[in-house]
Amino acid sequence: MLEEYDVVVVGAGPGGSAAAYYLARQGSKVLLLDKHNFPRDKTCGDALTPRAVGALADIGILPEMQRAGRRVREVKVIAPNGRSLIVRMPQKHDLPDYSLVVPRLVLDNALRERALAGGAYFQSPVHVTRITPDVNGALVYGNRRGRKVTLQARLVIIATGASTKLLRRSGILTQMPQGLAARAYFEGLTGLDNRLEFHFQRVPLPGYGWVFPLSDSSANVGAALLPVRRFRHSLAPKCTARAAMDSLLQSTSLRPTFERARRVGPVKGYPVREDFATAPTYGERILLVGEAAGLVNPLTGEGIDYALESGKLAADFVMRLFATSDLSQKSLAGYDKLLRERYQRLFVFCSRVSQLYASRFCLNLLASWAERRADLSQLLTNLLLSNNPIPQRITAGTILRVLRGA
Repeated sequence: MLEEYDVVVVGAGPGGSAAAYYLARQGSKVLLLDKHNFPRDKTCGDALTPRAVGALADIGILPEMQRAGRRVREVKVIAPNGRSLIVRMPQKHDLPDYSLVVPRLVLDNALRERALAGGAYFQSPVHVTRITPDVNGALVYGNRRGRKVTLQARLVIIATGASTKLLRRSGILTQMPQGLAARAYFEGLTGLDNRLEFHFQRVPLPGYGWVFPLSDSSANVGAALLPVRRFRHSLAPKCTARAAMDSLLQSTSLRPTFERARRVGPVKGYPVREDFATAPTYGERILLVGEAAGLVNPLTGEGIDYALESGKLAADFVMRLFATSDLSQKSLAGYDKLLRERYQRLFVFCSRVSQLYASRFCLNLLASWAERRADLSQLLTNLLLSNNPIPQRITAGTILRVLRGA
């Protein structure tokens, strides 16, 4: 017998679980699928911006995540020449003034459990192979515990992160730029600052490293390499995210902290999609949320806040469509318009600003300016946290004026 649902959500990460939670809470019959049993780890930097913290409060799991995570109120940026800039996170009336660092093993399972408590169904391990439209909506084909399964839904939400196989098989995505990242957990760190640290010293450009504290002596440590086709100076062919991370750990700013540290578990590499500005966000009877829609900040590699927000946006949009019974392509295009109005200027702007990552001179100059000017350092922090609205006109002159604090 064919299993029928209002919505099938593929992928139980933050975006998928958020969409399932908000859909179920509004009375939709929603099935959440994942190819892994839970709890499961997810390779990531584990940092939650103030926007993500606010989204967790709205979903109702913030107290639990505060107990499980590390609260951080400062950002530290280390330029290629070793100059450091420390800025406190801004106090904004509509956002918390802190970030959290929470392992994805904990965060994702808490979000999934919240969706189930709200009325969503969950199945795993289910490997979805393709999605095709039919007269009643869409058919979801996959394998569940070694057996073929077919599910029917009025609409499907794909939240599979940077994995593109399903998007390609469903005819939604053809090609896109991808960054690369690698991370590992370390314990036994000494003198670890309670800050989100972004490092450009000894990291191949365009790219950056990070140290995000989980406790007084443990941290998530990693490095990311941005897509190079936007830059005149490409990375060396043999450069890898793992090599970038190894180089980061040899920087003069980190050597004392890691002198007695030990790595816990393997170094894990993963792709990063930050191509929202040009990426598709929907298909026939399909909506994309989070990194599946390229929603990862080009400046920081952060995507959890966008995943949570787009999951809610998608759920609310779907419920409005259900109220009209119009699930045509023209109506689904309204979801893309909604995302573009909210994020397009931000992503175009951040993509252009991220070109500074290719220039040691520009990064050193920027750190020098920001060290002398509190308004510029605060503005840069807001850019890293995606806190500020972006100007209507985005040109090279606009970026230069913003960076000068004009």
